[in-house]
Amino acid sequence: MELKKIALNDVHEALGAKMVPFAGYNMPVRYSSDLEEHNTVRNAVGIFDVSHMGEFLVQGPGALDLIQRITTNDASKLTPGKIQYSCFPNEQGGIVDDLLVYCMGEEDYLLVVNASNIDKDWEWINKYNTGGVKLTNISDEMSLFAVQGPKTVDALQSLTKLDLGSMVYYTFDKGEFAGVQDVIVSATGYTGSGGFEIYVKNEDAKRVFDAIMEAGKEHGIKPIGLGARDTLRLEMGFCLYGNDINDTTSPLEAGLGWITKFDKEFVNSANLKAQKEAGVERKLVGFEMLEKAIPRAHYEIVNEAGEQIGEVTSGTMSPSMGKGIGLGYVKTELSKPGTEIFIRVRNKDMKAQIVKLPILKK
Repeated sequence: MELKKIALNDVHEALGAKMVPFAGYNMPVRYSSDLEEHNTVRNAVGIFDVSHMGEFLVQGPGALDLIQRITTNDASKLTPGKIQYSCFPNEQGGIVDDLLVYCMGEEDYLLVVNASNIDKDWEWINKYNTGGVKLTNISDEMSLFAVQGPKTVDALQSLTKLDLGSMVYYTFDKGEFAGVQDVIVSATGYTGSGGFEIYVKNEDAKRVFDAIMEAGKEHGIKPIGLGARDTLRLEMGFCLYGNDINDTTSPLEAGLGWITKFDKEFVNSANLKAQKEAGVERKLVGFEMLEKAIPRAHYEIVNEAGEQIGEVTSGTMSPSMGKGIGLGYVKTELSKPGTEIFIRVRNKDMKAQIVKLPILKK
């Protein structure tokens, strides 16, 4: 299958990005080094091109009912300008995908899904769309820039009349940005360092990207690749679909009980409710290494006796903490913060401990 290209593919190549296949797209993984890019976002401001993400419009009569049926969170609580983190549960107790739900207006929603799941999610929503709600897949028409870091407001404010400094986490506004009309500016991100996600049409992408780079110059803005995106989200303990959550992990096991609302019916809600009442057998936890080692996905988590008690789902060397960190599933009775565990790294059991999320403390 031929790799898809995002609108600014050539711009990233010209900036010296190392491009790699990711979720069916040719994507920038790094421009300088993962460490430098990670620190840029933690201390200043960086821009990620995440235009591979999927966007679906759900509009008209029955839109809210459909979203309520296919997602775990309670979208009836949303008002225009508000955003919700949610997931699509499957019929087997796992997760089809995690997503953001934007309330654009009454019976008017934008769903933002993972790039690797665009086709799967589209089929899934259509399967449950028995009421003929208007669905539009605009994924191939949109570009998305995540501008993240403590200096983001300073870097972007000159480009818009929208009051960025007063925007609350998980809200958005729509207006003129860098001379382009109808840009969605969203106070969301995947880094834990604050910032905004900017949705623009592909034909306006270069103009907006160039304007952000120019406006952010005096604040030290740099383009950031997927490598640093992963270390940043992992320090926060944010789930990555395909690693920490998938078709077989329940939202309750994954620590997503807070977005699983049983005061409404949704796909497989009865079984998930029963699981909640009975208690889950395993839980997703964060951990940090107490010995010098880098944990990686699929490494075994064992106890002191060397018996397997779980598996690592994501792991890395934390640039901010200077030690190995990770996420993984362990037996529920062993999931308490402070519990000593061991990660089997090349047949050697290295000491670690379970920590409360986020792994990187403010």
